[in-house]
Amino acid sequence: MSIQSARERLSSLSSHIMSSSNPSVFTAASVAAAPEDPLFGLMKAYREDPSDKKVDLGIGAYRDNNAKPWILPVVRKLQADDAIHNDPTLNHEYLSIGGLAEFTSAAQKLIVGADSPAILEKRICSLQTISGTGAVHLGGLFLSKFHPQKPAIYLSNPTWANHNQIFSNVGLTLAKYPYFSAETKGLDFDGMIAALEAAPQGSVILLHACAHNPTGVDPTEDQWKQIAELMRARSHFPFFDTAYQGFASGDLVRDSWAIRYFVEQGFELCVAQSFAKNFGLYGERTGAFHFVSAPGPDAAAASSHIASQLAILQRSEISNPPAYGARIASRVLNDPVLFKEWEADLRTMSGRILEMRQGLRDRLEQRGTPGTWDHITSQIGMFSFTGLSEEQVMTLRSKWHVYMTKNGRISMAGLNTNNIDYFAEAVDSVVRESAKL
Repeated sequence: MSIQSARERLSSLSSHIMSSSNPSVFTAASVAAAPEDPLFGLMKAYREDPSDKKVDLGIGAYRDNNAKPWILPVVRKLQADDAIHNDPTLNHEYLSIGGLAEFTSAAQKLIVGADSPAILEKRICSLQTISGTGAVHLGGLFLSKFHPQKPAIYLSNPTWANHNQIFSNVGLTLAKYPYFSAETKGLDFDGMIAALEAAPQGSVILLHACAHNPTGVDPTEDQWKQIAELMRARSHFPFFDTAYQGFASGDLVRDSWAIRYFVEQGFELCVAQSFAKNFGLYGERTGAFHFVSAPGPDAAAASSHIASQLAILQRSEISNPPAYGARIASRVLNDPVLFKEWEADLRTMSGRILEMRQGLRDRLEQRGTPGTWDHITSQIGMFSFTGLSEEQVMTLRSKWHVYMTKNGRISMAGLNTNNIDYFAEAVDSVVRESAKL
């Protein structure tokens, strides 16, 4: 057979195979297009807006007074520090499955306290995760696989939108408890308590440790004690999510008070801990997951077994966590001098946000904007639930080029001395226009 004849035969055979091949399984008809993520869609719309007056109040990341990302001075120092970059022992080998040990041990102490009984009794196990999102996912996956009762997980209404997706994707049944009162723009404590009391015994309850996302509304210490008392009586399992320790009030201990109280009260619980906001390590995806076993003679053994199973889950998901952000956080957490510098940076961020809260409230009240605005200063942390309606939000976007989520949540970090007057004017305008209708 000539070379030309062989080529023609191969071409014919290839055409036959292509024409008779099995049809695609994953067609456009069988795989529906997923809806765009609302927050990232909002970011895209903001970037594409040509207005020089546009204001971004959607993104949950700290911005300085010039609306620019802020590298914490203590982090900037370490980025240029020869102790990290010129360390002769530094390499790019895998971390262990559990992560950087000096980071996870320091993260433990930060969240539950160095003298916590959970640490002293060796009944807390910790793994480094892909920021707080990865920690929530790892915890949800563990509960889905190993909780003998397969209970529902109760989420506050509202909650961080990604909670719903994460827990659904790992097979947990979702339920809700009331949290935000539209009337008072504060905590619906009675509704929350009633729902937790009515929840089936042994339910998993997702709790925001501080600076509740998206409302900025937190229980008082007395209310936390009542929540703990009820949850003990109902044998509920607490799952704390903490993304803003030190960033909310500027005080690391105060922002972890609820978690420490529950641990001191002998609860078995878990904690998802993020270092994105309080270190500004958004892109480094630095976080930790902690499981605290209940006190008892079996606690240390149970913790060891739980750690081994978490490691198996982590191995199948990401294998090994990334090193760079953990190295930076570890250096700060384990060095007393750097730690104090970090605390000062936290006070800078939280202080600027508090100034913006007070400034916005003052401007709206000075204008006589219809309604009450004291909730802006009574809420805490990065976010504020303004009470603006979806219609008002869309008017702010189309007419004033102000971008926020449809539920009226704003990132206070997006306000600064250059745009706060403009934003107050915009809010006053849409609220007054609505009052005429």
